[in-house]
Amino acid sequence: MLVAAAVCPCPPLLVPEVAAGAAPELDTARAACSQALAVLAAARPDRLLVVGPTDGSGHGPYPEGARGSFRGFGTDVAVRLGRGGGTVPPERDLPPSLAVGAWLLERAGWSSSPVEALGVDETLTAERCIALGRDLGARAGRVALLVMGDASACRTLKAPGYLDERAAPFDAAVARALGGADTAALEALDAGLARELKAAGRAPWQVLAGAAGGAGLSGALLYEDAPYGVGYVVAAWS
Repeated sequence: MLVAAAVCPCPPLLVPEVAAGAAPELDTARAACSQALAVLAAARPDRLLVVGPTDGSGHGPYPEGARGSFRGFGTDVAVRLGRGGGTVPPERDLPPSLAVGAWLLERAGWSSSPVEALGVDETLTAERCIALGRDLGARAGRVALLVMGDASACRTLKAPGYLDERAAPFDAAVARALGGADTAALEALDAGLARELKAAGRAPWQVLAGAAGGAGLSGALLYEDAPYGVGYVVAAWS
């Protein structure tokens, strides 16, 4: 049964060594992520699952102990998922979104429960994402989710996807849904529009919606902004 969830953005820029001189610009977002993780720890879950978007090659499960790094982003910072000593083949290194999740957990000193991860292909249909979430929510014991994902990348002229007038309303609707633990609104997100707006969080958010169905969780919006023209949202459900 799902007992808590934290929603965090997944830009590698959250890692100060990646952001370098620009690191202070995301201090408020990092602090909000810490708040969200504190809600997860307070729920005392039996297991934690990190869910994040992938481009397809990273789709699927990752066991505790899986490793990742930010070498592709100019720094040798390495991370490990949870405290397990397990190993996985090199081709199954954590994709960036899950590596950011592992970094957040290491930063928080997570020790409340075992940790696994699931990479979710951004092209998965809403129906498939919701079904995956229902499977997670049906697991035995107390389950918590750390859900990684960014909103649109089209909020400004200098954004990765350039300016799109649909981006701000889309992100506002996402923030309302995540802040209000509105599973119906998350399930109804338009996958096509999300793809056009480069909103990588759509699939993980719909996994969360499936997992939380019937759990009766309430939500709190902890952060919403669009630095660098990309929408970042932090929320906690408990």
